[in-house]
Amino acid sequence: MEKEQVGGVIVTMRWIIWTFGVVLLAAALWGERRAGAAQPGVIVERFVFEEAPFPECHASTVVETAEGLLCAWFGGTREGHQDVGVWLSRCGPEGWDKPVEVATGVVSESTRHPCWNPVLFAPAQGPLVLFYKVGPSPSRWWGMVMRSDDHGRTWGPPQRLPDGILGPIKNKPLPLPDGTILSGSSTEHDGWRVHFERSRDGGHTWQRIVPADDGRRFGVIQPTLLRHSDGRLRALMRSRSGRIVEMTSDDDGTTWSRPVETSLPNPNAGFDAVTLGDGRFLLVYNHTLRGGERPRGREMLNVAVSDDGKTWQAALTLENTPGQEYSYPAVIQAGDGQVHVTYTWRRQRIRHVVIDPSRLSPRPIQEGRWPQ
Repeated sequence: MEKEQVGGVIVTMRWIIWTFGVVLLAAALWGERRAGAAQPGVIVERFVFEEAPFPECHASTVVETAEGLLCAWFGGTREGHQDVGVWLSRCGPEGWDKPVEVATGVVSESTRHPCWNPVLFAPAQGPLVLFYKVGPSPSRWWGMVMRSDDHGRTWGPPQRLPDGILGPIKNKPLPLPDGTILSGSSTEHDGWRVHFERSRDGGHTWQRIVPADDGRRFGVIQPTLLRHSDGRLRALMRSRSGRIVEMTSDDDGTTWSRPVETSLPNPNAGFDAVTLGDGRFLLVYNHTLRGGERPRGREMLNVAVSDDGKTWQAALTLENTPGQEYSYPAVIQAGDGQVHVTYTWRRQRIRHVVIDPSRLSPRPIQEGRWPQ
């Protein structure tokens, strides 16, 4: 009887140890790959970092360099707190490196302002560029820029952009075939108004372009730029109207059409899009409403694709948890054809998803409802 009890204890202990090991393994895999990875086209899902010296983070940006991917975001006590700086991580063979702070809003020994909305950009010629904003609020911030000659390992001194130039306000600039850099920008001190900034000399000087109709009718900010195969440009913009708003240009962004609403919902949240190498367009956004029927706000994050930039189809649901926030995505297509998406995960971490766009299985979005 005693031997049986001892044997039973040993078996029970082995079962407990085995179960504990399974739980630890599942927890480790959760950070690298979750249920979303079962969707066609999703290759990897992981966090850029598991732990960080700041409680909140937001507004990531991602870029490909000759030495791999870089991701940056702003982090600190909370959005708008003076201790918020720009943090950066590098993705190597073993995953993402530990985040380091590369920019702050220190303007004097006694004054520090929060940093906002970093944007990484790798021009065809010249150093890697980091744009970001500094100031007490979006209505009073100003544009800053830093440059790196070693793919983001070290950075030159921060420089303030000229008055009236804010840099790309959230999303990556669009390089045009003639070498012009076009950035989508916006202001919030006189209502929400969009404008564009063009540079012909690699970003050293800029021309500010304000559309004849700058979107005040809807209240629009944070354009993301797409280029059609015929050279036409399309700007998709965040709005207060409950819909994504768009404008088009036939002259490389010098003039723009009147803004109109698209069929896609927008819960007053930022998004990003990219023109794929095969000519299609890919959009990452919250297909939700602000209030009203569920899902609402920023609790569901989606990927849609389009052949013409007008009609969009549902491709992926990256997140969908009621009451949580998944927001402010950034998206690029790397040289190997894979799409990289980074986004805010509950204001606690930055999530990184790798997608093979050739393996997506798009479905129609009928009557504005995301298919289940």
